[in-house]
Amino acid sequence: MSKANGSLYSREQFSVVQSVVGDLGKHWGWLLALGILFIVLGTVALGMSVAVTVATVLFFGVLLAIGGVFQVIEAFKCRGWKSILMHILIALLYIGGGVVMITEPVSGSLVLTAFLGGVFIATGLLRIVMGFHLRGTGLRWGWMVFAGLVSLVLGGMIFFQWPMSALWLIGLLVAIEMIFHGWAYVMTALALKALR
Repeated sequence: MSKANGSLYSREQFSVVQSVVGDLGKHWGWLLALGILFIVLGTVALGMSVAVTVATVLFFGVLLAIGGVFQVIEAFKCRGWKSILMHILIALLYIGGGVVMITEPVSGSLVLTAFLGGVFIATGLLRIVMGFHLRGTGLRWGWMVFAGLVSLVLGGMIFFQWPMSALWLIGLLVAIEMIFHGWAYVMTALALKALR
């Protein structure tokens, strides 16, 4: 039996954990270091949210343009396809959107930020509806409604501060994601260490 976090694991439970994590359990220190690196980089990115926003928009633009080019190449290899014109038009939209984001990253951040605000509002409304559908089931439907309200508020804040929010929002979200990603790695590494 192995002791981890104050609880005892049976051999069967331990072997299940081992089959999921594989050799990661032996190299938990690397995962811990990677988690700390993500936390540090995310914290630095918090102070550079405008630069991170521009870099993210540029990266997204490059991905769109490359994806569009490959879609055009793929379209011309598919002779006889009835939807080839639509396929090429979609590819040209990707290329055009990518070029705009590369040449005008601030304009690209305006569009992406408005899109994010819309997504937050839409998902907020859907979560609220889902929450009310769960009412009466015995499940904690209030949490779903609460999450929906938070999304609505965040979406509203994005729009009320738009276009200024376009300068920092994407960078802020990337920084927060990196920090949470880092903490997830740190906690996983510490749990793996406790299993050894």
